[in-house]
Amino acid sequence: MHQAITELKCHKIINPPDAQFYRVNKPKVKQMKQIRNTRKAGFTLVEIMIVVAIIGLLAAIAIPNFVKARATSQCNACINNLRQIDAAANQFALERGQSTGSAITLTVDLTPYIKLNSANSLPPCPAGGSYTLTKVGTNPVCSLSTLTPSHRLQ
Repeated sequence: MHQAITELKCHKIINPPDAQFYRVNKPKVKQMKQIRNTRKAGFTLVEIMIVVAIIGLLAAIAIPNFVKARATSQCNACINNLRQIDAAANQFALERGQSTGSAITLTVDLTPYIKLNSANSLPPCPAGGSYTLTKVGTNPVCSLSTLTPSHRLQ
């Protein structure tokens, strides 16, 4: 019988749990009152002023560079036109047997020897100047040759 009790005790779980678990009721989540946001979405005056100041600074840096680039490109186009006029004058002089120093009329004599623009006239100075050429063998001159950069054929 003693052996039967020992076997019975061995199979029996006697160890109680260390802690008892109680069911904890979760507290109900209360809906908080939503506080109205009285500030409307948008930008403050200071933020707008900072953006305007940055744009003004960038414009102050960029605009002089654009003006300089435009003046340089107009000067280069004018010099190319002067080269075409000079080449046309030399070709006119060769074909007509003219010598250096002979009188030449810019629009009448050179029209067949130069590529005309859409208005069927000699290409004008892009900056608004006018071209003059009076003698064979001299360089054509733009009326804006005193500007910087110079509209002058070297």
